[in-house]
Amino acid sequence: MTKMEENVVDLLIDQHNQIRRLFIEVATAVGDRKREAFADLVRLLAVHESAEEAVVHPTARRKIKGGDKIVEGLLDEESHAKQALADLYDIGVEHPEFDRKLQYLADAVIEHATSEETQEFGQLRASLTQDELRRMAGALKAAEAVAPTRPHPMAGESAAANLVAGPPLALFDRVRDAVRDWRG
Repeated sequence: MTKMEENVVDLLIDQHNQIRRLFIEVATAVGDRKREAFADLVRLLAVHESAEEAVVHPTARRKIKGGDKIVEGLLDEESHAKQALADLYDIGVEHPEFDRKLQYLADAVIEHATSEETQEFGQLRASLTQDELRRMAGALKAAEAVAPTRPHPMAGESAAANLVAGPPLALFDRVRDAVRDWRG
């Protein structure tokens, strides 16, 4: 499938698969590689969830049967995951509780991804045209470009919260990423 044909559901499922692989990589890596893999996981999860909250969930609320109830459940799961990710980020990969807490987060995030795939994504495919799904992929990528790269649980999970808090947090996060990457 070319990038022009890519739709939002395929893009999100691909990201879910990347997240699953990164959890395994973080769990099995050691030292600097573990730190790098965890930084990659944090970045992907933060960007992915912010973009979903800005683009996908609002559309699901409007377009799928039971959308409000489904999205509220997903947002609750995302809120807990953001907090757990922020806690892991704060303690760091060297902490004696890191691996246990990582496994808890992995289980919760994978369960959440499966819920999205079964409850939300299938209905989006059925409710939207291919053209709408492709345009949503473009909107998702645009939201990802300005999304924070760290979890910010206090920022909220709504599209409005992401639009207000997301860009300043993203700028701060991306500067911090650049400084960290430059230092090595």
